Amino acid sequence: MNLFVYYLVFLFYTTALVMVFLYSLSQLHLLVAYLKPRPRQENAPLFSLNTDLETPFVTIQLPVYNEKYVMSRLLDCISKIDYPTNKLQIQVLDDSTDESVQITADTVAALKKTGLDIVQIRRANRIHFKAGALKEGLETAKGSFIAIFDADFLPQPEWIRQTVGYFKDPKIGVVQTRWGHLNRDYSILTKTQAFVLDAHFTLEQAGRNASDCFINFNGTAGIWRKACIIDAGNWAGDTLTEDLDLSYRAQLKGWKFKYLEDIVTPAELPVVVSAARSQQFRWNKGGAENFIKIFSKVAASKNINFKTKIHAFFHLINSSMFFFLLTISVLSVPMMFIKNHFAAFSMFHTINRFFFLTTIILFVANWVVYKKLHGNRFSVFVEFVPMFFTFFTIAMGFSLHNTLAVAEAYAGKKSEFIRTPKFNISSLTDTWKGNQYLNHKLSATNFLELLLFLYFGFAVVSGIFLQDFTMIPFHCMLFTGFGYIVVNSFKNT
Repeated sequence: MNLFVYYLVFLFYTTALVMVFLYSLSQLHLLVAYLKPRPRQENAPLFSLNTDLETPFVTIQLPVYNEKYVMSRLLDCISKIDYPTNKLQIQVLDDSTDESVQITADTVAALKKTGLDIVQIRRANRIHFKAGALKEGLETAKGSFIAIFDADFLPQPEWIRQTVGYFKDPKIGVVQTRWGHLNRDYSILTKTQAFVLDAHFTLEQAGRNASDCFINFNGTAGIWRKACIIDAGNWAGDTLTEDLDLSYRAQLKGWKFKYLEDIVTPAELPVVVSAARSQQFRWNKGGAENFIKIFSKVAASKNINFKTKIHAFFHLINSSMFFFLLTISVLSVPMMFIKNHFAAFSMFHTINRFFFLTTIILFVANWVVYKKLHGNRFSVFVEFVPMFFTFFTIAMGFSLHNTLAVAEAYAGKKSEFIRTPKFNISSLTDTWKGNQYLNHKLSATNFLELLLFLYFGFAVVSGIFLQDFTMIPFHCMLFTGFGYIVVNSFKNT
């Protein structure tokens, strides 16, 4: 290889490193915004729900698809919502194709006899998937406000009373609540997912909302003003994250979003790597599709300030960070050899300080979130440190899979909306074995991950042989992360 190729490798490596560092700076800015004192929610104007005259009509939409294991649990939970029955409608938007259709029909029929206004809506086909179901349901929705819950979410009985009052402010189009986790402690995988989601809902959503930047409806556990949905152009199925798409279109039209950090809506986390994969693929590909679809409109808008545009850029390009992380990871190995043979690349150590700073920023930001939720004690910090590096390690293991999802989006390849399998798991004694919705087939991606596992094992051994220990911790994390994904993927086939 000639020197030009070495410089090219160095250029790509440095560019990816700088992009990840800039993303971490956006997170740091959100942290500062999050830590600033904010007005208490009680200062907001609220509907009075003590009188029938001011109590708004609410429609609950439950978009479901083959949810055999959780339908009874979901409908039982929703039937306990504490809200006047003459102001409440429940739509079960059922696109299912399995035996859960009859389970749902029987449960809906039983609930109707109790006086609930509940209906099971079936479509001839799944055109536009979840977005299509929500759009069709909206045509017959009686409510001026639309609450949406996925099948794995279990809102508290007082949930509507805690959220709908904020719509007294006519500018508010959405109220979003924070996700909780029914099975956080089930496994390393669920603990890691909870860790990541807590950071999103505590730091990112609250930080963006506090600094008047765009946030997003998270697809569930939130409530929309029906007029906002229609004004923003209604649900669209041209991306895999219809929630992010409609959120940005609504905010571009001037609608405000309200985020309620203190209202927690419990949900079940995927307990199997294959289930987490399908969710991660949809979220990351959909994010990239929305960057392509929407960011140019955000950038061109004359009604949005520069700060909001910058945060919108990093918000929408979030999933592309996996591409940059994978680039850094793969190129770090040849860079290790190049810098050991060519003095001209001694600046490699200087450039790597960007990665060190990125790690420090993310460490601090996540610690602020963790102590907010778990307490500011030394024992909690001792618990947090390995959790942070476990999250980092497993995120690296998912980097190839998520990069391929992003690549499909940028290539314009469309794919089916694949729902995340639900398990009805909330305790350590529950099991996912025998779940009929799981995908047990190995793909080409699984074998590429196996190759990367071996590749980073080679990197660790090479670092020891070269007596270059600066990159060994990073390569050990990559080796472990890909090893975790590979072992669990092959074990579950």
